[in-house]
Amino acid sequence: MCEWCDYKENEWLLYNSMHWSVYLADTQDYVGRCILVLNRHRGSLSELDISEWIELKTIIDRLEYIYKEVLGAELSNWSCLLNNFYKKTTPNPHLHLHVRPRYKNAIVINNHSYIDEEFSHHYAPKKEVLLLENDKQALYALMKQHFDL
Repeated sequence: MCEWCDYKENEWLLYNSMHWSVYLADTQDYVGRCILVLNRHRGSLSELDISEWIELKTIIDRLEYIYKEVLGAELSNWSCLLNNFYKKTTPNPHLHLHVRPRYKNAIVINNHSYIDEEFSHHYAPKKEVLLLENDKQALYALMKQHFDL
């Protein structure tokens, strides 16, 4: 059983292609944090075929454009750790990537200002949820509007 293979939620789906699904993460500890999930079950980056790599590159380009040009992020932190899968007796990793936009200046959504307290440092794991629900919905709508590839 795989949580990503069985994942059917579309509420925060920003983009879905042949090989990848891009979600605005439930946990908005970093404003705009997304999760990119490979649509087939594979356990590592080395198992991607060329078409999956090419599509991933296209998605990375689009996401970083949205982060920088639309939201004002300075950079993006990308991670593909898969560690939690190996806490289980029988690991069954499903390839996915987390991306956290990082902001040098405050980002304002619905007149609420959000500051990246760790800017220019590694992201903080297990950070508190930062974004108000209405702001998350506004952020989702803005990002989705700019996600046409």
